[in-house]
Amino acid sequence: MLSSHLQSNGWTLAFNDRQILSHSEEHPFAAAIRREKTYEADRGTVKETVVEVERVPLTAVSEADGALVLSAPGHALRVEVSERADGVTLTFSGEEGWAYAFCLPAVSNEAVFGGGEQYRKTNLRGETVVNFVSEHIKAKTVIEKALLPRFLYREKPHSAIGSYAPMPVFVTDTGRMIRFDTVSDGKSTFADDAYTFEFDACPKSLTVTFGESFDALLLSYAKDVKNRQYLPDWCFDGMILGIQGGTQTILDKTFAMLDAGAKISGVWSQDWSGENRTVMGKQVWWNWEVDENLYPDLSGAIRKLNARGVRFLAYINPYLVKDSRLYTECKKMGYLITHTDGSIYHIKSTTFDAGMIDLTNPEAVRYTKDVLIKKNMLDLGVSGWMADFGEYLPVDCVLHDGDPKKLHNLWPVLWAKLNREAVEEYGRDDVMFFMRSGYVGVQTYAPVLWNGDQHTDTTKDYGMPCVMPASFSLGFSGVPMIHCDVGGFFSFLKLKRSPELFTRWMEMCTFSLLMRSHESIRPWANAQFDAEPVKAHTVRLTNIHVALKPYLLHCEALAKAGLPAMRPDFYEAMDYGESHDMYSYFLGEDLFVCPVIERHAKTRKVFLPKGEWVDFWTGKEYRGAAEYTVPAPLGVTPVFYKANSAYTDVFRKAAEWNKNK
Repeated sequence: MLSSHLQSNGWTLAFNDRQILSHSEEHPFAAAIRREKTYEADRGTVKETVVEVERVPLTAVSEADGALVLSAPGHALRVEVSERADGVTLTFSGEEGWAYAFCLPAVSNEAVFGGGEQYRKTNLRGETVVNFVSEHIKAKTVIEKALLPRFLYREKPHSAIGSYAPMPVFVTDTGRMIRFDTVSDGKSTFADDAYTFEFDACPKSLTVTFGESFDALLLSYAKDVKNRQYLPDWCFDGMILGIQGGTQTILDKTFAMLDAGAKISGVWSQDWSGENRTVMGKQVWWNWEVDENLYPDLSGAIRKLNARGVRFLAYINPYLVKDSRLYTECKKMGYLITHTDGSIYHIKSTTFDAGMIDLTNPEAVRYTKDVLIKKNMLDLGVSGWMADFGEYLPVDCVLHDGDPKKLHNLWPVLWAKLNREAVEEYGRDDVMFFMRSGYVGVQTYAPVLWNGDQHTDTTKDYGMPCVMPASFSLGFSGVPMIHCDVGGFFSFLKLKRSPELFTRWMEMCTFSLLMRSHESIRPWANAQFDAEPVKAHTVRLTNIHVALKPYLLHCEALAKAGLPAMRPDFYEAMDYGESHDMYSYFLGEDLFVCPVIERHAKTRKVFLPKGEWVDFWTGKEYRGAAEYTVPAPLGVTPVFYKANSAYTDVFRKAAEWNKNK
């Protein structure tokens, strides 16, 4: 039941005796802000400079026409209050050109999660979360790792790391969800005394809901923001191998792994449109048509792959490399974003320039769907692709329609929507694509996300371990299906992956919804799935992954309902005080996975959640709510299943692959 009390210059709002807000002259709920902001962008990383000119606390409160009005001389914010079955929605009407801040009460010892994809921390209490889509990787950090001795490198804090997919959606372990409906740049700060949320424009609304479990909160959210994520059945039939280098190379490498006994569901060749060698390594030639020199008779090769049960996946992004054939064509048709003087606005990726397709131009969208995706990829026989980028929209460009400042955060959702519509218009239900960038609503269009471009190492800021907090945070934000590049992506000088790291990463992804490798930006310097020290592990782990298919399909069904596939160790307890290891996770309800993230480890300490558990590999029984040190030889990451699981037979059968193999 909603309880709203208006007093002299005061207002309190509660739901079922749970406080939502408390407004007074001394502690106002809202403030109007005038500030000057400048942006400096470099390869997708944006530095903001903010000067606050004026802040006006909206201290007075009154009723008018069935709504509340928070005001100060010259300013007014209209607030309409709507009760929900599980909470309340506040709908706002504010002034154009002003930023707004909102203050909600903090709860003692409450932990806060979500905020979109957050790589460094799961609990955001004490942190500030930036609501601005940006490049996650910084060149300076890559160079620092490459040049400094390992022991001198200092892992970066949460505040220094951007996000491809931020979202103003948060849940707490006291059972509340706080979410703003806005596409505006902003930030959320979770201090000890209060939570403050600031946005460059007035949000449409604030919704606060309550639930007795994380499941209840996320299922409620999925009713409001529709989740349409999915994976075609073939994705569960093996690993998707990242292979580049041309037609014969992909055939030779794929068939060699099949002949060795590996389970391979697909091959992903990002250089299908050509390669672009830069100082950073091997990148893609951003011209979305087959490079006939590198990939002669690709359609024939795809048929050969399909005959052995292997799909072919490609790559696309919403940019075109400067002076390529398609760039020239789109420039002539007016499909690229521009500067105010009408010249093409180029974005830079590492060392080269590219034009950006204007996703607000209906003709450009139609061209991208009909020509670049349907004709150039789907007609070829492609079954999926990486729909990369989406986070680079400059805030000072000129669009066919709309303000880039207001569309910057929404841009990856528009990119996801375009790709989804192309697939659905084409009429194939066995096609999927995966994205790294996102915002609220991306789960309506993108079949699955991936965690962006990890470094090829085990650092907790950018390496393999950051996959777990990032996945948890997205799950708490209503995006339940996520995976990562097996092996990571960024490599530079001595920053490169060993056979050990690739194997450890593959171990983790064996116990995930989707298993897909990446050759990295420097394939020649990094261990791959078919390296001699790795190949036998690839065969064994891909077979285990396929043996888990009945359980993975169960996890997918949960995810389609809105429940995260990967969950932190405290998820079932709904109490962050029960968290003992930020780098272990539940896969669905019944598996508990403890990836090995230390170099040269032979054992791993695990803290099992409450309950009765069985070692996946040995069948040994363990009692939960206790810490153990268990063997972790290379190729065997510690995994446990609930003793009363309905999938016990599936787990036992999968574990058989670890014996005498």
